[in-house]
Amino acid sequence: MARKDNAHRRCSRCRMHHSLCFCALLPKLDTQTRLVLIMHRRELRKSTNTGRLAALCLSNSEVHLRGDRDDAATPFCAPTERRLLWLFPHAGAVPLHELEASPLPTCLIVPDGNWRQAARMRARVPGMQKSLCVTLPQGAPSRYTLRTEAHAGHLSTLEAIARALGILEGADIQAALERVFNVMIGRTLWSRGLCDRDRVVGGIPLLAQRHDPDSGVQRLACLPRNPR
Repeated sequence: MARKDNAHRRCSRCRMHHSLCFCALLPKLDTQTRLVLIMHRRELRKSTNTGRLAALCLSNSEVHLRGDRDDAATPFCAPTERRLLWLFPHAGAVPLHELEASPLPTCLIVPDGNWRQAARMRARVPGMQKSLCVTLPQGAPSRYTLRTEAHAGHLSTLEAIARALGILEGADIQAALERVFNVMIGRTLWSRGLCDRDRVVGGIPLLAQRHDPDSGVQRLACLPRNPR
């Protein structure tokens, strides 16, 4: 079934099927670092997008759309009173954990799209050439299995944001964001028959359990199977 035909069955915030909605589990996290998510317009309606979830959890955040249509862009004016950090492993990017302290608060700007889209955004967003490009230290492999990833070692947007804020804000912020990520991954894999419900972080809502094949009922057949 086409994604557009399933839109009415999904929560408008977390993008999960209504019976699997986890909005009640989203924390509200206060940070000194401001997150600016530059999202490609094609990511906006994807249920597998993770960057938007990070923005929902962070009170000090904003989302701006970019894309190949003029009407897809939303204005973004880089704050002059903050240190601008662009999170992407471009050539010459500085490891985030090696940055010297700054008297200015940080604005962490994160491109959100597929690898090609994200790689081109810094050159296309006005004012971003002045930002300092930073990258994450090597860490655990990604747990994001909902899309095919052609580049080994790459992270989902939410995982990257969580690890970056772990460096800038502390382990508690990182852990809270990673829990949201694990809830989304677990419920999505369960809905596809790829994960036992006992292994899903946050559990499976009672509304969805009646679809559990362990009870002889087909599980959420209305969900699209195409991970993209």
